Amino acid sequence: MKKAQVGLIGLAVMGQNLVMNMANHGYRVAVYNRTAEKTREFMTDVAKDADVVAGYTLKEFVGSLERPRRILIMVKAGYPVDAVIDELLALVDEGDIIMDCGNSFFADTVRREKALADRGLLYMGVGVSGGEEGALNGPSIMPGGSLVAWEQVGTLLKDISAKVEGEACCDYIGPDGAGHFVKTVHNGIEYGDMQLISESYGLMKQLLGMSADAMQQVFAGWNKGKLDSYLIEITADILGRKDTLTGKPLVDLILDAAGQKGTGMWTSQQALQFGVAAPTIAEAVFARCASALKDQRVRASQLIAAQADAFTGDAAAFIEDIGQALYAAKICSYAQGFDLLKTASRENGWDLKLGDIAMLWRGGCIIRARFLHLIKQAYDQQPDLDNLLVAPVFKAELEKAQKAWRRVVSTAALCGVPVPCLSSALSYFDSYRAEWLPANLIQAQRDYFGAHTYHRVDRDGVFHTKWMEE
Repeated sequence: MKKAQVGLIGLAVMGQNLVMNMANHGYRVAVYNRTAEKTREFMTDVAKDADVVAGYTLKEFVGSLERPRRILIMVKAGYPVDAVIDELLALVDEGDIIMDCGNSFFADTVRREKALADRGLLYMGVGVSGGEEGALNGPSIMPGGSLVAWEQVGTLLKDISAKVEGEACCDYIGPDGAGHFVKTVHNGIEYGDMQLISESYGLMKQLLGMSADAMQQVFAGWNKGKLDSYLIEITADILGRKDTLTGKPLVDLILDAAGQKGTGMWTSQQALQFGVAAPTIAEAVFARCASALKDQRVRASQLIAAQADAFTGDAAAFIEDIGQALYAAKICSYAQGFDLLKTASRENGWDLKLGDIAMLWRGGCIIRARFLHLIKQAYDQQPDLDNLLVAPVFKAELEKAQKAWRRVVSTAALCGVPVPCLSSALSYFDSYRAEWLPANLIQAQRDYFGAHTYHRVDRDGVFHTKWMEE
């Protein structure tokens, strides 16, 4: 039997769709799933007419692959990845390539690559974004790890990736955990984007009393302008969808409790680890945590009076303001993510090409958006750019949106509607552009109770005051 050119372990929906993507691009694919019944179902249904070979044991799967073997792992992050690797070690040979295509924590990828390199195996952490549709039709792919492995699998990964204007949304990111780190930050930005959109929807629903159909028209209109993005597009689609049983807008029947799988948390943790301000991304994570407290929120709503104003302004003007605020806050969310990428690149010696990363996100991935080419432009013009907020193109947009943004945040506060990401993005903007911040008092407090010392504005050196003695 002819050997398969590539193999994939893990036949959940993402795994199945990646298999079919590879098969549709002319690759003979071997598959294995821990549960044999899952493999049988896939082979007799989705893959019945595809050039796919099933392995019902891991040994059979590995034996069906041509050398050097190219194996993609699509299982849950954490221990399951280590478990699969441990099982493979007894079956693979020196020079074989293992690629983890799940949402793994980058430090785990660093550890795994080093451990496998010591055994003569090539390992890559491959970030894949695009959901089920992207996996089938072309995702954004962010490969990191062994450069030798990339030289052998780059064509395959580019073939199955999304294409924009003929260019693959896939390129080598950098060594060890760079690919998975970039994918993690992509997801952190995604958390911010989604929360900002939901807050904009919430303002229109709660303050303006707009119907789902009316809001659908607003989002569809926004998607024709500078807010054009996949998330705005699907929001318009969601708002227009009716429940088949009741005829009501389906979105109104969905419980207001959002789940999460951890990548937004990882982004926030890494921002804290590297000392990078990423409040909008962190607030998006906290907002999901707050949403999960549904029962407590219901009880609290009956116990705590809002003492809030009713909205009395011009609805059409306020909708325009919301659009401006959403765009400005979105810029801040991306600025935080790219600042984290820049810092991690420097600390880890990855030499990330930030403008090129923006281009990888133009197609296939969840945060694909029209304005990504502006990020590429900003870094092309100034590779050592301090922050996207000071790039001329974004500086102009933020200045244009500033008054509308402030009106939206202040109105939300006065009317008792939470907008944690819109407001934290505004605070981030105001903090970044501030010549002076009240942190001098914090440093004085630290010196008072902990002798942490301080610098002065009027002379060089490090100082400490014996506060209790003077």
